[in-house]
Amino acid sequence: MAKLTKKQLEELNEKLTLPKKAVWAKATAKERKEIFALAERYKDFLDNAKTERLAVETIRAMAEKKGFKDIKSKAAGSKFYVVFQNKAIALGVLGRQKPSQGFRLIGAHIDAPRLDLKMHPLFENLELAFLKTHYYGGIKKYQWFARPLAIHGVVCTAEGKTVVIDWGEKPDDPVFTVLDLLPHLSRKVQGEKKLNEAFEAERMNVLLAGLPLEAEEGGDLVKLAVLQYLDKKHGLKEADLISAELEIVPAGPARDVGLDRALVGAYGQDDRASAFCGVEAILNVSNPAKSCLGLFVDKEEIGSEGSTSASSRFLEMVAAQLMEKAKEKPGYLSVGQALARSKALSADVNGALDPDYPEVHEKNNAAFMGYGVTLTKYTGHGGKYGASDANAEYVAWLRKAWDDAGVTWQAAGMGRVDEGGGGTIAKLLAIYGMEIVDVGPALLSMHSPFEISHKADIWSTCQAFAAFLAAPEG
Repeated sequence: MAKLTKKQLEELNEKLTLPKKAVWAKATAKERKEIFALAERYKDFLDNAKTERLAVETIRAMAEKKGFKDIKSKAAGSKFYVVFQNKAIALGVLGRQKPSQGFRLIGAHIDAPRLDLKMHPLFENLELAFLKTHYYGGIKKYQWFARPLAIHGVVCTAEGKTVVIDWGEKPDDPVFTVLDLLPHLSRKVQGEKKLNEAFEAERMNVLLAGLPLEAEEGGDLVKLAVLQYLDKKHGLKEADLISAELEIVPAGPARDVGLDRALVGAYGQDDRASAFCGVEAILNVSNPAKSCLGLFVDKEEIGSEGSTSASSRFLEMVAAQLMEKAKEKPGYLSVGQALARSKALSADVNGALDPDYPEVHEKNNAAFMGYGVTLTKYTGHGGKYGASDANAEYVAWLRKAWDDAGVTWQAAGMGRVDEGGGGTIAKLLAIYGMEIVDVGPALLSMHSPFEISHKADIWSTCQAFAAFLAAPEG
């Protein structure tokens, strides 16, 4: 056999191999402008959606601007939304085909790692007032010490009043913090311990105040001053904190990162990056063949347990309502059949290849920043325990849909096999028999208070989601 010429070798490589392609290298001048314009909307979304309740309100407002109506409204037409317990929301668009024939679903979670309050949070120590916390989700505790924090949420009273709390985000707001020990005194208490032991959860108390009530004598005057403020400002008493849902999150807005502003740094991008892209895709779909659903749920970071999570019956309820809107009878069997005939994306992020820690990745199967949306065929850990593993037929269908639409995409896993892993809502939706695979942008510093995304990947993810909703059944 004759030796291949250089040109023949290049042609063979182009035909048979799978080269990695950066979004920026392929993007036109017009598309580059679109990438940066989209990033501005994305940063606004992150700033307004720092908790799952705020995310629901933000998604609802975005939907209403696009003509979506509450499904309970008589004015609701082919585009509607469903809010559940103020912590989960679904967006729906009726297609030309009946929902009983299956629909297209994009599902993402809108909760993120944070600090929650304990049931009896307020206490005083050395004339300083603090809040006791219990961390939520997978965090590195040391990342939450000695940084500005904000408090968001609601306090519900026994009398039926709900008070909205929003402290620490406005430029003139005070912020809060968890104290850290000075290096001069921390050698034995922190420095000689393992990392997970040096920063203790019970020391993660949020510094709240430092001025006592003016009184001749009495104990806990700073705590009492805080309670007096809460009473005068909001009509709240200490007992009301038991029925509070207050979340402590990093203070401050999303920021451009890098001299070229190619990246976004912000809290909560896992998984509000995917949620944003899912909302963008659903809101801009027009006259689809298949009905489209966007499902945005809570509690993924703690195992998707609870009534507003992906393991709840919320999806079944929404599917039934979708069928009712199309004048179909949503019986138990028909809803189950509709779900089983559906195609879905579990919209969740992946961990990008970290240049400082390449040893925890397997480079050939790692996601690269700026190389487009990431397809994660299976999740789980070790021997694929806890995984959702998409079948070959569905992955091939999705590849074609993206290639036909010109989407820049990559396929990747989550780190080396025995380094760890992770799960998503995919396995909980797969229970219904629907085709599903994990898709989303890759992040650096995931689960930290300042996660990093690439603007090109956010744009590519929006393109991928839109192509998924519009693709023919095949």
